[in-house]
Amino acid sequence: MKKIKVLQRILDCGVVAVLRGDSPDQVVEMAEQAIAGGVKVIEVTMTVPNALQAIERLSRIYNAEASTESERFAVIGAGTVLEPHTARMAIMSGAQFIVSPALNEETVKLCHLYRVPVMPGVVTIAELLKGLELGADIMKLFPGNMFEPSIIKTLKGPVPQANLMPTGGVSVENLGDWIAGGAVAVGIGSDLTSEALKTGDMTKVRDKAAQYAEAYRKAKNL
Repeated sequence: MKKIKVLQRILDCGVVAVLRGDSPDQVVEMAEQAIAGGVKVIEVTMTVPNALQAIERLSRIYNAEASTESERFAVIGAGTVLEPHTARMAIMSGAQFIVSPALNEETVKLCHLYRVPVMPGVVTIAELLKGLELGADIMKLFPGNMFEPSIIKTLKGPVPQANLMPTGGVSVENLGDWIAGGAVAVGIGSDLTSEALKTGDMTKVRDKAAQYAEAYRKAKNL
């Protein structure tokens, strides 16, 4: 699928499920529940043991080119990618986008080589400007819980062309504030999965995903 279409699908969905777990099986199950709940952009973190297996399986099951209303529509990517070698392995395993916790120039270049959207993590204006110079598609504001949602508007004052996606510190309650502030999407991690991991009931992921999907629709007046 062409890069521009993948980006558009991510922006249309607006909520990225950041999944960490103890095994590929567990992460695949969480992803299936999140997708069933309406969060159809899945970021499998490379901290998951054998994470590439989960990416391969999910990429076979779900199709980013399907209708957005299809049960088999989802965009699958890799997160916590620290360097280009891991990025390439993830792309070869089917990842359609790459997310990093920090700005690594060689990772951004590698993703450009394969025409895969890349979202490096930034905290400062200097990092944000460097990401723009490198041509990063979306900048992951991480950790988002260091800031209030108003930081997006503050950052976009001098750099209005920046596409920012806060991750960490986003909740169902404040998602609308992040979007109203100018975030193009949000990443959701532990708040999406913590209750399910605590109880062992993975349907909790679906229930929480549905809350996030509805909050995003309301924020965008969809």
